[in-house]
Amino acid sequence: QVQLVESGGGLVQAGGSLRLSCATSARTFTGYNMGWFRQAPGKEREFVAVHYRGSDNTLYADSVKDRFTISRDNAKNTVYLQMNSLKPEDTAVYYCAATWRSSAGRLRANYDYWGQGTQVTVSS
Repeated sequence: QVQLVESGGGLVQAGGSLRLSCATSARTFTGYNMGWFRQAPGKEREFVAVHYRGSDNTLYADSVKDRFTISRDNAKNTVYLQMNSLKPEDTAVYYCAATWRSSAGRLRANYDYWGQGTQVTVSS
């Protein structure tokens, strides 16, 4: 069982920045594809970004491309989400997710482990 713990959420004004962190208990962290998802009130949980294992390959949702950056520190078993130029529509609970599946991608069903989430609120 892999435990994921997110941190770094909070309240920020539009145009501001936040960096989310996700610390994992995975003994073989380097073997996991790591993703970020978010869920706004009354909406489905949606894909934000994924960082593929063993490479610098990443994939982003169109809505966050060029504003958000996903990265990982394998020495710390941690994945990050740097969020810049935040907009009120970025307000959501942000979840970290992990999977061994090579087909990680955008689909929630492809991810096996989830954190509890961290709230991000962007005021206008």
